[in-house]
Amino acid sequence: MESFTVRMARWSARHPWRAIVGWLVFVALCLGVGSAVGTNSAKTADYRVGEAGRAEALAAEGHLERRATEQLLISARSGALDPDAAQAAAKDLTARMKRLPDVAGVTAPLLSDDSTILMVEVALKGEERDAKDKVDAIVEQTAAVQKNHPGLLLQETGGPSISKGVDQQRGDDLALSEAISLPFTLITLLVVFGSVTMAGVPLLLALSSIAGAIGLSMAASHLSPDAGVGTNVILMIGLAVGVDYTLFYLKREREERARSGSRLGSEALVELAAATSGRAVVVSGLAVVASTATLYLASDVIFSSLATGTIVVVLVAVASSLTALPALLVKLGQRAERRALRRARRGKPARPPRGRRGDGRLWAALLRPAARHPLATLCVSVLGLLALVAPLAGLNITEMSRDTHSRDIPAMRVYDRLNEAFPEQRVTHQVVVRADASRAAEVDAALREVARRADADPLFVGASRIRMSADHRTGVLELRVPYLGNSDQAYDSLDRLRDDFLPATVGRIDGAEYGVSGDVARYTDYPAHQNSKLPLVLGALLLVTFAMTVYAFRSVVLGLIAVVLNLLSAAAALGLLVLVFQGTWAEGLLDFHSTGSIGSRVPLFLFVILFGLSMDYQVFVVSRIREAALAGVPTRQAVLEGIRSSASVVTSAAVVMTTVFASFVFLHIIEMKQIGFVLAAAVLLDAFVVRIMVLPSAMRLLGEASWWPSRMPTVAEAAAEKVAARPSAVDVR
Repeated sequence: MESFTVRMARWSARHPWRAIVGWLVFVALCLGVGSAVGTNSAKTADYRVGEAGRAEALAAEGHLERRATEQLLISARSGALDPDAAQAAAKDLTARMKRLPDVAGVTAPLLSDDSTILMVEVALKGEERDAKDKVDAIVEQTAAVQKNHPGLLLQETGGPSISKGVDQQRGDDLALSEAISLPFTLITLLVVFGSVTMAGVPLLLALSSIAGAIGLSMAASHLSPDAGVGTNVILMIGLAVGVDYTLFYLKREREERARSGSRLGSEALVELAAATSGRAVVVSGLAVVASTATLYLASDVIFSSLATGTIVVVLVAVASSLTALPALLVKLGQRAERRALRRARRGKPARPPRGRRGDGRLWAALLRPAARHPLATLCVSVLGLLALVAPLAGLNITEMSRDTHSRDIPAMRVYDRLNEAFPEQRVTHQVVVRADASRAAEVDAALREVARRADADPLFVGASRIRMSADHRTGVLELRVPYLGNSDQAYDSLDRLRDDFLPATVGRIDGAEYGVSGDVARYTDYPAHQNSKLPLVLGALLLVTFAMTVYAFRSVVLGLIAVVLNLLSAAAALGLLVLVFQGTWAEGLLDFHSTGSIGSRVPLFLFVILFGLSMDYQVFVVSRIREAALAGVPTRQAVLEGIRSSASVVTSAAVVMTTVFASFVFLHIIEMKQIGFVLAAAVLLDAFVVRIMVLPSAMRLLGEASWWPSRMPTVAEAAAEKVAARPSAVDVR
């Protein structure tokens, strides 16, 4: 029975213009639908995890949720600050801010201890996550006050303006990433195909897939909210897999054309490519989708957003390889055939078909250790990967906080001034308690006792504030800490509250629910939440990898090998990441400031995405090995033939993926740098160590046992099957 990929390819090959126009209409419809429904952005409540999240939910129910705030700093341009001028500017600022519809309140001006800066704090209405969209009005009014007081310097910072600055920087970084990766990808494809037209096909299909995926992801956000990272992952993964899938297909069509000596027509060649590489692309795409879907088990809006973006763009890329690509290949093939016919009429010799390049000395040399000494090669390569895994023992996972943002963002430089001038403003803990309204007096007394204990503790500073809800069921105590949010003292103060102060006070009120929220609590609870979900996600990931490999090759042994190799390559890449980013030796080389830690989202994202992307190489390489084995070639020899025949396309795909991922190393956001670096390193390790040394060595040692419980045919059996399966009609020219 013919496979679905062959039937799709045949239809597209016979109706190329319908397939091409249909694909373009599909992309346009995706963009149109996405633009019509818009993006459903994640709300503040979607990010709540752990005790901090529960405390924030309690506060929100009592309408005591934390509001987004902006801090406006007034200082002298030179010399000492004029108190009267500063107070006049603060009065003007306050009046203007109070007239803005999105402003909830303005605090009284606060003078720094050294009398150099006067601060006015503005609280904004509405969702904390939406506050960045309300910053422009504040900036406009601040600029007006600045104009009226030219002798003073007015600066603005705060969560909303920092978020806006980060978004702007992320947009600029993505533009830079595209400017780097697109030309390098095109150059790689030109080297592979030697033709601008053929090189443009993978790139154009990848870009159109990205466009369609962006539109679909906007619609999908109404089922799973977008955390603002969907477009990032669509661009990163979409360009990588979109080019790779097309590359696999194109290279196989070129090989079949070269093998046939141009005796087969374009339609027949496309069908042959669809039956082999086309199937591999579909299986690879499904493997990436299945692997990525395990991210939903993390119960986190950011990971869900990453999963949705990846799944959508991979499915769209697979669809393009099933529909538009066969049609384009047929049209290009027919054009080449017409050119060959014109040359023949002019009496010129036919050009030799491209793609007949042989095994190549390089790949023969690279495969020689696995071919001659498989056991030694396996041991040495595995030990080398384990050496890279070793730094993983010192892995330190933290949530990348506001203090890790690039200082190229103006609001971050003002934030540093704020922290220096007003140390008591650095960290605020919110203690939230909910109990029956009849116990309001007990709650108030308990919160006052917590405040008294904090006043006597050097980890806390400044006046505390207690607020009660209108229904007297919820109380909130705000406590300030004079240390930066990523400092040990800030984390110690949180532990002091959670472990000592609260159990001895509000914890003794019958039926009371309580918790601590705030930035430090979020930075603590988020990694803990991820660590708790890691075993579940990783277990599901291993199961999916095993199941997809067994489905693709009908081999339990290969399923186990895939699980082990993916674990080994992912762990080695993560160990290399620890070695580079937790130390300081590579700061100048990669332009970053080490936080001594790895972003909490990086390890889980790495494992899931890498397991999926590794299936590209696994499926493609092992498919070529299996083809040779099914033709009756002994497995030990089929391993070498399969890898040699797929080496150039795997190398090209690895170079494309590495270029795309490595371009993210140039971004300012430290977590995106880490993700780009670790994915680029993982792809290189997977393509040049795992698939060239470890996999062939293991399969050569196992021999025919590699396919258990399946059995490969002998040479005589394969020949008999080939005769029985000979097609009734072939397009021979």
